[in-house]
Amino acid sequence: MAYRDLREFLTALDRAGELHEITAQVSPILEITEIVDRVVKAGGPALLFRNVEGYDVPLVINLFGTEKRMAMALGAESLEEPARRIEALLDLDVPGGFIPKLRKLGDFKDIAKTPPKVVKSGPVQQVVKTGDDIDLLRDLPVMQCWPEDGGRYITLPQVITKDPTTGRRNVGMYRLQVYDRNTIGMHWQIHKHGAEQEEEAARLGQRIEVAVALGGDPVLTYAATAPLPGIDEYVFAGFLRQANVELVRCQTVDLEVPAHAEIVIEGYVDPTERRLEGPFGDHTGYYSLADDYPVLHVTAVTHRERPIYPSIIVGIPPQEDDWLGRATERIFLPLLKFQLPELVDYSMPFEGVFHSCVIVSIKKRYPKHAFKIASALWGLGLMSLAKLVVVVDEDVDVQDYSAVAWRAFNNVDWMHDIQVIQGPVDSLDHSSYQLNWGGKIAVDATRKTAAEGFPREWPPDIVQAPEVVARLDQRWSELGLPPIPSRHPSSSS
Repeated sequence: MAYRDLREFLTALDRAGELHEITAQVSPILEITEIVDRVVKAGGPALLFRNVEGYDVPLVINLFGTEKRMAMALGAESLEEPARRIEALLDLDVPGGFIPKLRKLGDFKDIAKTPPKVVKSGPVQQVVKTGDDIDLLRDLPVMQCWPEDGGRYITLPQVITKDPTTGRRNVGMYRLQVYDRNTIGMHWQIHKHGAEQEEEAARLGQRIEVAVALGGDPVLTYAATAPLPGIDEYVFAGFLRQANVELVRCQTVDLEVPAHAEIVIEGYVDPTERRLEGPFGDHTGYYSLADDYPVLHVTAVTHRERPIYPSIIVGIPPQEDDWLGRATERIFLPLLKFQLPELVDYSMPFEGVFHSCVIVSIKKRYPKHAFKIASALWGLGLMSLAKLVVVVDEDVDVQDYSAVAWRAFNNVDWMHDIQVIQGPVDSLDHSSYQLNWGGKIAVDATRKTAAEGFPREWPPDIVQAPEVVARLDQRWSELGLPPIPSRHPSSSS
């Protein structure tokens, strides 16, 4: 199903018992973060703060903080459901090798059957503020999340720009430090499309126009985080929600924004201007340090008559943003398998904060196949930032980290089964000795073969006799033991 706006989603959460309203007064400076951090780590509900100290605008947070709410945000029963729709488009079982599959990739254009639709007006422009009427810190309950943050940050935006040459839209999610009433620090990193478009604007000697949308159908917020392969984020959102995304033209810049958003901030970035931004308590669990970044000059703020301000916190995992990452992991599995047919599954552990660790299971066919997979992943978009790739055999459940650890700790000869290279790393990676690049490692935790030079037979896993497992399943209750899930006799993890 598609939610018309954030409010419909909140109604659905409330009906499902997934929303808790707080009417006591709470400060947006550190207090909300401390509440949310505890609630997220306990798997608790979304929180609607009705009485934010100093503001009439309510704040909603932890919208995506569990697997159930993340699936609800996508209008799905599970995170696997959108992946199945993509898999059906790609039809991974096309016979005849690479060329027929390449032709089938053309069917991916079916995603564009529900393109964005520009409408004349929308509730997000019920109130329009320009000039001296703009005061972001006065009007919006922007949070300071952590004690050493450089200021107050908008953390759940859809940042909309257009390529100065092609006019192609990009929607990304970058933290925004609110300096004062009408200027904002624009933290788009070197690997992001926003930064790429700013570089093109600088080459042309132009400003780049920006719109920041807050709220709307939660699918739009998710789409802003998705690593899309050349697909307009609002086109992709239309595919996920199975309905067009309605857009309205901005008041002061040549951009379109979601008509049913809660709040929109319009403005421009001058590529020649930089200002110190940060520090910021980041999703790595550490503070990212202050550095010079572009400045967004606000030319207009539009919003609903009684807007709701959506936010998120990041910090030591697990956090709410982990589930945005897990959705991407599940949704994009069919695309990875299309490009790498031997890939079975993959997982990005929350503790790896998206870019530090990727676990992959494969159908191993030849010597050093694991390193081929690692190299391929390092050549795919933002997967290039992964610092650690662990490869296991196809019978290992990559979501079972105990099983993965068993294989990695026991199947690896550290002289033969690792590969260390240098390459790009995330700008937020504090451990690299150079900004934006550093060391990366692939670990081959698969069973080794004679063809790889292994000098003896690989030992078999310990597996219980199937008839014993079946017999004890039948007799379990008579033993007077508490219920314990049965295990399949052929399980090796």
